[in-house]
Amino acid sequence: MPDEKFDEKEREKQEEKSPDEKWRNDPLGAIVFACVLIWAGIVLLLENLGTLDQWTSRIVDSTGWTFLSNHEPWQYIALGAGVIVVVEIILRLLVPAYRRSVLGSAIWAVVLIGLGLGGWVNWSILWPLIIILIGLSIIFRGVFKKS
Repeated sequence: MPDEKFDEKEREKQEEKSPDEKWRNDPLGAIVFACVLIWAGIVLLLENLGTLDQWTSRIVDSTGWTFLSNHEPWQYIALGAGVIVVVEIILRLLVPAYRRSVLGSAIWAVVLIGLGLGGWVNWSILWPLIIILIGLSIIFRGVFKKS
């Protein structure tokens, strides 16, 4: 009898998924990666078709935002990827089924957004903002940490 109980517990341990296996099977991570690839493809396609230049020219003409006139496709890709990662972070914090540590994702999002805005915003303003955002992400990690 005691051996049966021991064997049953061992079988239950083996049937449980390891954290690495759970993360590999994480549908949200796969969706975010796919969205980043789709965004990059859209930006590159628009750039190759010349539509990106026309779009930014219209915005500059109508709003006077001259900082958009000097653009590079990779800036749009990085900025969009950063926004997609921020959406992932929000979903991970709000949906318990997808909850896990978001500090690494938050730092990655800040880096991507910083790269995207780097050509448009002065780095002397951007670096302090990045540090502030990293601090906020650490606070949010502490607030939403599992007990």
